[in-house]
Amino acid sequence: MAKHKHKSGQTGYELTQSVEQQARRKIKARREKYHSVWFGLGMFGLIGWSIVIPTVAGIALGLWIDRQWPSQVSWTLMMMLAGVALGCFNAWRWIGEENRDDWK
Repeated sequence: MAKHKHKSGQTGYELTQSVEQQARRKIKARREKYHSVWFGLGMFGLIGWSIVIPTVAGIALGLWIDRQWPSQVSWTLMMMLAGVALGCFNAWRWIGEENRDDWK
């Protein structure tokens, strides 16, 4: 018997397994609507620290550059903004990976 592949490249059995897994995940999420306060604080903390650490590192680097090579340009401010941007990118990427893992 020939195996027919779906347009996603999955066989009928693999497609069935994938749909079943998604349905189980959806049912579980509906059952666990409310997470504890600690879960929310933990997620908030992880995302917060992923932004704070690059920001503080950028400020420290900017202060050092400003002290070593004084100029009219504020390296502290520029490095702080670069740190915030890098931190936001890291948080966005981390959340995307977590969401991707949920869909596997």
